[in-house]
Amino acid sequence: MFPTWLNTLAILSLLLGAACSALLSVQVIRHPQHMTVMNVVWPVSALFGTLVVVWAYYRYGRLATMEAHHHAKERGEKPPNMTQTPFPVMVGKGALHCGSGCMLGDVAAEWLAFLVPGVAVWFGWHSLFEEKMYAVWVLDFVFAYALGIAFQYYAIVPMRGLSPGEGLVAAVKADTASLIAWQVGMYGLMALTQFWLYPLLAGRQAPVDSVEFWFAMQAAMVAGFLTSYPVNWWLVGSGIKERM
Repeated sequence: MFPTWLNTLAILSLLLGAACSALLSVQVIRHPQHMTVMNVVWPVSALFGTLVVVWAYYRYGRLATMEAHHHAKERGEKPPNMTQTPFPVMVGKGALHCGSGCMLGDVAAEWLAFLVPGVAVWFGWHSLFEEKMYAVWVLDFVFAYALGIAFQYYAIVPMRGLSPGEGLVAAVKADTASLIAWQVGMYGLMALTQFWLYPLLAGRQAPVDSVEFWFAMQAAMVAGFLTSYPVNWWLVGSGIKERM
């Protein structure tokens, strides 16, 4: 049994993430982002970033709405998100852009492997790995990478006016290092939680259908953000990844 305090904390944290995500979903529906994919990035990022992401949206995200871009264009000015967003914040937005794809991929992969255990066998459970979690991590990476590339593609192609082939190559360049860095942080914290902390507190790992598991995943996504941030600093600064 997991401690009551941990169960309560997990529920409250997940509810906070859901509330923050719902709030930003309403905002991007009412005030769509100029970069369409960011209409997904902000609500998804709020699931783990909660109040910090909500603050970042209201402080900087609203500078990148279609309305803001339209008004700037009418005045013959650069969009406000390009002139009023500090470089460290641009880097953070770039990391969240990658991380939201990672999160959607990880959530889909975890539930797929839970509901259809045979999928984990396809990715090495019992053959390469005795521990099922490792096989699921391979599946997580495949899903996260595919979604991450898609997110980058639909950000880069409209901004640079690239062909589909050129856009795909640019998306791979922009997302690969960032995603690997994100997954390192995410896997690292999930391993620490599932192999040490939860067995210490409850004598077992948290199953996928528990609030404790997803509470750990929330924290793991924050860890992923931290490990990917330096990589995104380099990617954005070198022009491999777009400033947002």
